[in-house]
Amino acid sequence: MTDAPQYAEFGFTDSEWGLLVGLPQSVLTAASVATHDSARKTRAETAAGLDEIADARASASALVAAVAGAVLDLTGDPERGEVLPAIEPADPVGYAQDVLERAAQAAALLAGKVAAADAETYKHWLVEIAESVVGAASTGGVLGIGGDTVTEDERTFRDELAKTLAG
Repeated sequence: MTDAPQYAEFGFTDSEWGLLVGLPQSVLTAASVATHDSARKTRAETAAGLDEIADARASASALVAAVAGAVLDLTGDPERGEVLPAIEPADPVGYAQDVLERAAQAAALLAGKVAAADAETYKHWLVEIAESVVGAASTGGVLGIGGDTVTEDERTFRDELAKTLAG
């Protein structure tokens, strides 16, 4: 038994681990703010993203399971009724671009440090988080009827994320 930090077990530095742990919540936020929604819809999107993160603790990938656990240690566990406060960046477009740049950094980092299966599972998981968020609440319509399940801006962010992670 050692007192080494968890990220050391995977061969990451503190800053590299910070990138990997910070990205799932950042993807959730960027996907949610791609289209401005009501507070209720934003809460639904946040809950969907957090559920996707929480579910990943059972991933077959030890890396993804560890990252998911670390994310929830920082943000709160929805299974314990803890709710992540909604983050509303002043510049949603700039925020999304920053998230895409960090996703590219994470993909390059993973390619050099972990097995291909772990890297692919992590990248796929980020896209699943975005997919869950953008599909959680429709936008537009009247009294919750009609509207778009996924808006063009949400679709663009999700697709750009997938493209970035695909390399």
